[in-house]
Amino acid sequence: MKITPAFDPDLDACALARALIGARLIVRGTGGTIIETEAYARHDPASHSFRGPTPRNRAMFGFPGHAYVYRSYGIHLCLNVVGRPGEAVLIRAIRPDIGVDIMRQRRPVGPLCAGPGRLCQALEVRITDDGRPFDGIEMALQPGDGPAPDIVTGPRIGITRGQDLPWRFGMAGAQGLSRRF
Repeated sequence: MKITPAFDPDLDACALARALIGARLIVRGTGGTIIETEAYARHDPASHSFRGPTPRNRAMFGFPGHAYVYRSYGIHLCLNVVGRPGEAVLIRAIRPDIGVDIMRQRRPVGPLCAGPGRLCQALEVRITDDGRPFDGIEMALQPGDGPAPDIVTGPRIGITRGQDLPWRFGMAGAQGLSRRF
């Protein structure tokens, strides 16, 4: 399966985060349209890659078009798309439309895919998905349908460093964002 053109090696983290808005994310038969992302670059003090490669962030320094999955606060998993070495894009929210009944079984109450932890629970993202390619076998990214959506930007959520960077991106007018812009 062809990976979305968003994996151009010349795209920086912000350009990749914008390019992923409107793309389709599918994980083992469940998924939907990406409506919110956050960019993290190697020179960014909020990025896990800021201090260089470690066993935890190894996937961030791997191949573009692979997953970087980590546990946040020891509780929730977060799914990222790796771009250039040391750069990744956090998928914050999708508009679910593939396997919604299955996702609802996994997340019976509350918002389904608004927020990275909820999204990973609904899609059943696993820590073993860290480093897995978005090649269409278990995980896929596909180009969106139609023209590129209008995108809004704002500050990232839940970080203590690099708060001033407007590296959170969302589909304008989308319902189901993790937080309003």
